[in-house]
Amino acid sequence: MKKPHSFYFFKRKPIVLKDRFERLRGVADDSGFNAQERLRVEWMVFYYTAGKENATLTAQQFGILGKTFYKYLGRFKASGYDVLSLANRSTAPHHKRRWEVTLIQEERIRRLRGKYPYYGKKKLKVLYEKEYYEDISTWKIERVIRRYKLYPDKKKLEKSARKRAQSRHHPKKRITQLIKEGRPCFLFQLDTIVIYWGNLKRYILTAVDHATKLGYARMYKNKSSRSAADFLYRLRYLVNQPIENLETDNGSEFAYEFEKATTNLGIQRYFSRVKTPKDNPEIERFNQTLEYEWLYDSNLSLEPEELNSRLTDWLIEYNFNRPHQSLGYLTPMEYIEEELAKAGSKVSPMWSASM
Repeated sequence: MKKPHSFYFFKRKPIVLKDRFERLRGVADDSGFNAQERLRVEWMVFYYTAGKENATLTAQQFGILGKTFYKYLGRFKASGYDVLSLANRSTAPHHKRRWEVTLIQEERIRRLRGKYPYYGKKKLKVLYEKEYYEDISTWKIERVIRRYKLYPDKKKLEKSARKRAQSRHHPKKRITQLIKEGRPCFLFQLDTIVIYWGNLKRYILTAVDHATKLGYARMYKNKSSRSAADFLYRLRYLVNQPIENLETDNGSEFAYEFEKATTNLGIQRYFSRVKTPKDNPEIERFNQTLEYEWLYDSNLSLEPEELNSRLTDWLIEYNFNRPHQSLGYLTPMEYIEEELAKAGSKVSPMWSASM
């Protein structure tokens, strides 16, 4: 009788399970947890190991509030210790606003808007209720106008939409983010005075130092970013020391080449808020002084060379001789001399605007 064949085989190595908490970390890695979610896993690991199930100690270890830890601990236990329960959840509201405008109301609003494209929602509300004997809210009218983009100027709408999208992706640094300091050249505020004369326009760019009230101004024939950049380089030459921060409004002259000039000079840009004059009170006051104490006193000229020559004389008077109440009745240059003397620096002269 033949003996049965013997089969040779390699024995499998025994499968060694990883530690429970290492498995939790592995699941978190495989699930693509971000750094914040991964940290929550470490909270649980610490709580059940070194923390000895002491929630207060765990919260102190990671510098978080106790209620924050209890929130995720409760979620972790309720899920049967599932790591995925520590992932971020959607923050969208459970009950979202629904579209409450009926098809009939939509059609009526669209017809009225087509007939009166420049009327606002309040006027359209009055006309709607008179014509259809039905109450309707201005919000419903606004929703329909937005939904179907019932605006008279499509190009203007597209331009506004592009600006909003750009501001979302590249938010501007507002002046409220800067803590203003009382040092010379720490912050200069810039603005533009527009002069109308018949069908002509002239532009006077102005600048004032927030701390010392040192003022500078110059007229240009156009309001281009190149003119504003030229003005900035002249201002930097005038003060003869680095300017740390600039504040401007959102005007087109303070873009493109002006932005490049600020980068070249290593100056930080800040923007004032729209229709908020309290963000730049010094330049508003300087503009008012320039207009009422000099410009309207028979000094207006539409030729920049002629006006800038006269303007230089007034700037010397303003900076060297005119006392300022906010400076304790010192002139800007006297105040600068005192401040720079404390710092052991020299005062640069007030150079002519024609240079």
